[in-house]
This record gives sequence, structure tokens and C-alpha cells, in this order.
Amino acid sequence: MAAMVAQRCNVVRSLGRIYVLTAPSLASHHYRYSSSSSTKHPFQGEGSSPTGHLTMTSGSKQLSTADIKKIPDAEVRKSVFISQSNDVFTNLALEDWIYRNFDLTHHHILMLWINKPSVVVGRHQNPFAETNVSALQRNGIELARRNSGGGAVYHDLGNLNCSFFMPRARYDRKYNLTLITRALYREYGINAELSARDDIVLLGKKISGTAAKLGQPNAYHHCTLLVNSNKLHLGASLAKDNVEITSKATASIPSPIKNLVDVNRTVNIQQLLSAIGYEFLRTPATQLTDGGRELLMKQRGFQLINPTDKWFPGITELRENFASWEWRFGKTPNFSVQKTIQLKSSRGGDDPAQEMKVKVDVEKALIKEISLILPNHEPIPVVSDMVGRAYSEDCFHGITEALKGASAEGMQQAMGL
Repeated sequence: MAAMVAQRCNVVRSLGRIYVLTAPSLASHHYRYSSSSSTKHPFQGEGSSPTGHLTMTSGSKQLSTADIKKIPDAEVRKSVFISQSNDVFTNLALEDWIYRNFDLTHHHILMLWINKPSVVVGRHQNPFAETNVSALQRNGIELARRNSGGGAVYHDLGNLNCSFFMPRARYDRKYNLTLITRALYREYGINAELSARDDIVLLGKKISGTAAKLGQPNAYHHCTLLVNSNKLHLGASLAKDNVEITSKATASIPSPIKNLVDVNRTVNIQQLLSAIGYEFLRTPATQLTDGGRELLMKQRGFQLINPTDKWFPGITELRENFASWEWRFGKTPNFSVQKTIQLKSSRGGDDPAQEMKVKVDVEKALIKEISLILPNHEPIPVVSDMVGRAYSEDCFHGITEALKGASAEGMQQAMGL
């Protein structure tokens, strides 16, 4: 499969056979880029591609929802884009670039991508409430924030990500998920089902989580698919720190999980990638019927994607934004954290009387205020040079050390008494 994709070929399977159809490369598609520059984009070609045109949303007239729904499926073509990158920030940038720039009116896209170990939280989530950020950093696991809602997920090389792009007027999450379940059954005889929350489940356990970005004129729906993910690392990466967090951020809903290889040892990502792409291409744009080989012959096929500025102008800047502290942490909804800290007594050892509850208020991931919680539950603000610094779980160690070193008079001064 990888060799076929590298040669930019369409893969068409029918009646148990494989047909390899020479297809035009991405470079032969027309592509309109909204720039005053006269430089030709690598998608552009001299002649009209037999598979249609790739156009920018800004380079074409936007149709109304009603007009888009009137377009027959026969006029909509499909492509499967396979990202060559395993970098989570690059792939999030590619996803966002397609969403922002492509005219999807007559062209639906399935993007398939695989990341190195990383945790991806939803746009409106608090990463400190979803994982132990400090532990991720120590273990070299990236923390990313995506542009869609939903809960936190773990990615690694045993997890396949699927992003379905279409006009908002044709958005249909169940259609996309059903394509995946049909591919699993057709290729491996695996009977997966959709849950009430639009997760894909197998034998009562979750194998896929789902989220979406709905805009105008475009939308996308993406989901994970656990093939042979490291479940030990997954559990450890999504383990929360032992603190009490109060926040209005979207909270993840934990679910028991299963890898596809747990029920069928022959499943592998490259074969599954091909099967899902094939199912996508042989299915009409809005109807869950089987178009077979005839529809496959009309599609644009599998295309290996190199997510660089040469192919997608401005994608490097998008990647930098996704990787920035301001996006990953600064976009965190305001929250407060409480934790009981243990001070050493003058007699040595831990003295229960020296336990103290500390509250930290955080805005835009920066410490705004540190308070001590008195026995009557009244918070007393503490003057500290830690205010204004970036919050991390490790800040409580610094607070503990500062309180240990403070005299009674200093404690009163710190509390403004």
C-alpha cells in the first residue's frame, strides 16, 4: 500500500482483485490561491485534470445551504489524503489549513494521519484537569490542543486518525463513522457498533472517540481509531494529578478501551488505512450505498501529502501557532486549584497540625493569586513572587518550600495580617 501511495496511484479493489489505475498527481490539479503573488502553486497544472479541480474557498462563489444540498452525489468527487508527517502540530495545522482554504462543494476529502506519542485536548478543555502535564514533559510526550471540542485523547504510532472534510450543509457524523465500521467488517469481519455518544465500540469497549468543527462554509469531523496503541502509556498519559480543580472547562468522560488487535491479531494500520480509504471512495457523498468499482474509477484516489509551505502556503505559521504556549496553555479556561500541603514540624517528621490547604487561582494559565484556606474555610491571600508565573503542578512544591522557610511573623506578613 505504501509503495502504491508513494507512486501516487489510485487503488481500486473489486471482487477480491486489485486494480491499479494510473492517476494524475496532486501537481496536475488546478488550485486557486488567494495571493497577489504570481508564483505557481505546486497543485497547479497546465491542463484540466480528468478528476476535477481543487479550489480555494476564497476563489469561488459560496453557495447557500439549500443550493449545496441540491447538488447530486454524481457531481461530488472524493480524495484520500495521507499525511507523511507524524508530528502532531504539523498534522493539526494541515487539518486546519484544509478546513480554512479548500472549496469542498464538489470535493470531499478524507485525511488519514498518525502521530508520535502525544496527548490532544479539546479546544475548551483544561489540560491540567485532563492529564499530568509535568509528567508528560518528563516523558517527552507532546501536549497539543486541537481546534474542535470534545475530550482528551492519546495518540501514538498504533493509533489511526481520520478527518472527514465536507461542506457544513453535508455534515453527517454517523455517515462517516458508519464508513469506518463497514471497512472493519469488509476487511476483517469485525462487528463494531456506534454508541449513543457517537463513539465506535467493540464488545462494549471504546475503540474510537470523535469530535467535530462546524463552520461556514466548511466543516470537518475527526476521530481516533485504536489499532495497536500502547494502553499502558495511554493510561499513564491521561492520569490526572492529585489536586482538586474547579473549572468550567469541558471534562472528558472516561471509558474502557480496546485495541482492534485485541480481537483480530491480523489488523495493522497500513492495511486498515487502505481499507477505510477504499470504503470512503466507493461510497457516494451523502448516501450509504455501495458505488462499487464504477464509482471508484471516477474518484481522485489516494494521494500522499507533504505538509510543507511549498504545498500549503502558510502551514508553517499555523504549526507554530498550534505548538505555542499561548495556544496550548494560554487558551485554558480560568480555574482554581486546591491542594493540602504538608509542612515539617520543629520536632522533625510530619505533624498533622502543620497541614495546610492552599488555593491557587489561574487565569490564562498564569498564576493570579495564591491563598491559604483557614479552618473556617476562609481564603487568605498570600503575597508571593510566584504570582504572574506560568502555572504547573510543580508550583505547589515551591509554595511548600516557601511556607516551610517562613517565620510566624513572616507568615503574618505574607497573609497581609
